[in-house]
Amino acid sequence: MTGSQNGRRPLAVFDIDGVLADVRHRLHHLQARPQRWNAFFVAADRDPLLEEGATRLRAAQAEHDVVYLTGRPERNRALTQAWLAQHGLPTGPLNMRPDDDHRPARWVKRETLRRLARSRTIASVLDDDPAVVATLEADGWPVELATWLPHSSTLQSAQEQQGRT
Repeated sequence: MTGSQNGRRPLAVFDIDGVLADVRHRLHHLQARPQRWNAFFVAADRDPLLEEGATRLRAAQAEHDVVYLTGRPERNRALTQAWLAQHGLPTGPLNMRPDDDHRPARWVKRETLRRLARSRTIASVLDDDPAVVATLEADGWPVELATWLPHSSTLQSAQEQQGRT
């Protein structure tokens, strides 16, 4: 889907968790009862970098402006930007979920992409959530499923049923 270019390069849109950040070490916080959401997000500063995602992001920078589209809540902006900088990645633009928005990730991301496309061409979207990819693909977005980290049913529940990441 395209919007007016205004002389700017097309956008390559990257998710963070499961695409660039390996979240497996903190999933136990979501498997606990009750779930420990704050601990889950605070531990994100220790996520290992997923090299496949970082390689794709760096390659995309040659022809595109990179933006992030994450289901992480807004309250984690500073932590997320520090993590990106620590791994030598651009720190923004960073599109995050409003703190009180618990809709499924597919609807939040669809809405954000539509907003971005009003002024920029969306060249690619890379996400690890099959539900997000299916929704965006059905809308005609140029989306690819990141498969280098096995998708967790715990993370999928957090993204889709609970609207938390």
